[in-house]
Amino acid sequence: MRVHRTIALPLLIGVLLVAGCGSSSSSSTTQSASGSSGSSGSTASSNTSTGNSTTTQAQLGFEGIPIQTGQEVAPASTTQTGTVNGIQCGSKEQLAYHIHAHLTVFDNGQARSIPGGIGIPGSQIQQTTEGPVAAGGQCIYWLHTHAPDGVIHIESPTQRIYTLGDFFDEWHQPLSATQVGQVKGKISALVNGKPWTKSLRAIPLDPHAVIQLNVGSPVPFASVNWSGTGL
Repeated sequence: MRVHRTIALPLLIGVLLVAGCGSSSSSSTTQSASGSSGSSGSTASSNTSTGNSTTTQAQLGFEGIPIQTGQEVAPASTTQTGTVNGIQCGSKEQLAYHIHAHLTVFDNGQARSIPGGIGIPGSQIQQTTEGPVAAGGQCIYWLHTHAPDGVIHIESPTQRIYTLGDFFDEWHQPLSATQVGQVKGKISALVNGKPWTKSLRAIPLDPHAVIQLNVGSPVPFASVNWSGTGL
């Protein structure tokens, strides 16, 4: 089983370290990116499949999930500070309620990427031995991404059902039936492989939810294998 590393997020200091977090049920360790001995940043077998075909080669990020390819849906830098929908940007991660969801976006069949650093204003992507990770930042929201792998971290001081709309509001990007970030067109959604017919903004960020937004032409559902990731 893959050992998931938790790496400290530096806030309001000049030293850049890798930020990461595993499941709430596991203990965490702290180390710098330069001290990591992992090799998941290299090309490895993907654990994401599309329809009946499986991607055989993909770069795995430090979370054990394939790094997404393609143009960003929108830059992470639009994240600001201040409370959004009751969600605060604090000096440290909140782990009382700690779950993960995954978001994939296709634009007329072409993969787009969800950048790392959403919900971590002022952070910058740093290339490490375990792949790209957002480092630094002014503060960290309860909903955020550490790497461009589509994994949304929900780390809240209390248990609450957050939605995809909350995530995009915090990101300061639009989400509607005809627009996701900077990508425009009629959007259909799949949640855990099933069609979602309600508002996209209402999609719940449940534990291990796999959300796929197809802009324009539909794409078969791309599943995510969470086993062994520590998420």
